[in-house]
Amino acid sequence: MEKSHAYNHFHTQVKPALVSKLEEFRLLGYNEVSESGLWDFLTKKKWKKVKPEIRLYEIIDDILSVKVSDYISFTTIEMYKNNDFNLNDEDEWKELLK
Repeated sequence: MEKSHAYNHFHTQVKPALVSKLEEFRLLGYNEVSESGLWDFLTKKKWKKVKPEIRLYEIIDDILSVKVSDYISFTTIEMYKNNDFNLNDEDEWKELLK
């Protein structure tokens, strides 16, 4: 089980900002982004270094400033980290190049 993030207590307060950012992603054609996926990006990437005295407006600013490209890059890297993908295997290269 994953350790709780220091900013998790803000989650319900910033839900409208999360919903707004998800709507923006959907307008740009990224319909598969979920609230939990966005929160995961924020806690693992954007808020990797916890500020002890962070304010609510800073959390909301961080959410609203997320760029689609940053989220997609993070998600791609996480998929590679969690997958047993081996580019030394010739069969996997052939599968990749199909």
